[in-house]
Amino acid sequence: MGFSTKAIHAAIEPDPVTGSIMTPIHLTSTYVQEELGKHKGYEYARVSNPTRTVLEKQIAALEGGKEGLAFASGMAAIATIFSLLKSGDHVIVSHDVYGGTYRLGKLVLGNFQLEFDFVDASETDNLKKAIKPSTKMVFIETPTNPTMTITDLTAVSRLCQARKLISIVDNTFATPYFQTPLDHGIDIVVHSATKYLNGHSDMLGGLIVLNDADLTERLRFLQKSIGGIMSPFEAWMCLRGMKTLAVRMDRHNANAMEIAEFLQNHRKVQKVNYPGLISHPEHRLARKQMRGYGGMISFDLGSLEKAKGFLKKVRLCALAESLGGVETLISHPVTMTHASVPPEQRKKIGVTDGLVRISVGIEDVEDIIADLNQALKGI
Repeated sequence: MGFSTKAIHAAIEPDPVTGSIMTPIHLTSTYVQEELGKHKGYEYARVSNPTRTVLEKQIAALEGGKEGLAFASGMAAIATIFSLLKSGDHVIVSHDVYGGTYRLGKLVLGNFQLEFDFVDASETDNLKKAIKPSTKMVFIETPTNPTMTITDLTAVSRLCQARKLISIVDNTFATPYFQTPLDHGIDIVVHSATKYLNGHSDMLGGLIVLNDADLTERLRFLQKSIGGIMSPFEAWMCLRGMKTLAVRMDRHNANAMEIAEFLQNHRKVQKVNYPGLISHPEHRLARKQMRGYGGMISFDLGSLEKAKGFLKKVRLCALAESLGGVETLISHPVTMTHASVPPEQRKKIGVTDGLVRISVGIEDVEDIIADLNQALKGI
């Protein structure tokens, strides 16, 4: 079954009561049991919900995994993964990871004697050097947010398997349409479903996919115990969005390629980060392990003043946090998504004051380029 067919039909069955082709939204907190110990597979909504179950099965099918779990946000999913750890454990993380993941590790979980080291994961040797006796996990973004660095998934999985470490990949930027980390031996895939999976900027959610039965059991226990679960309505919204994932990602990718080339040739742009460009340091690796390069681009205008001037002048592109919607969103990582990352760390990973991140939408590409061009002319 092809990807587009799975996105529309995997785990989707007509409602047995009405024949509804769309999965119903089951708004209930509890379920009536026929007698003690006899129920229809559902006991309490925090533990499971039929709408959420369908979404969990569908994302597992798209990622090529056995099990899926749905959460209230991407950060709730990541926090639940980190709850597999115990005091004193050590985690290695991509150094240019999303600011929220950095904030959770350094500013929240560090208070519970969990140790996080952020390293350049584009070189596998850096991961090897960072491993300690207490290391339990390697958490990777590829492409990273916002510098679009690519990490070798097969190399990471082999390293983790050899050292008995849990490997996790945040696949939000690529989506399962362009990249399936489980196929490379990665243990856990996590998504902010808020982004491309939903694709319409109208819900929050997080998803986890994996194959390992023991890890699944532990994560389901944590999902039930911590309770950061996705609501039935949000699950329905995500199911609706994922039906068009393939056609949307094709358009995001095509538009982003044209825009990246336009920006690369513009005299006021100092640097463009997009793995689809031959000039990208990991372009060959991206071409090898991805089926497309996605809709995310970052580019450097050289200074905070120029970035502010540019962002003030865009009209079609909406200045807003988040990404992955059908509309083009543009943001300034230093003051928005990565504001909680210390300035010295931002400088180290290439998140400069002049860096702008664009989530390329599915509008007519000529209109997006025209807006970017008029804004660039004004600085």
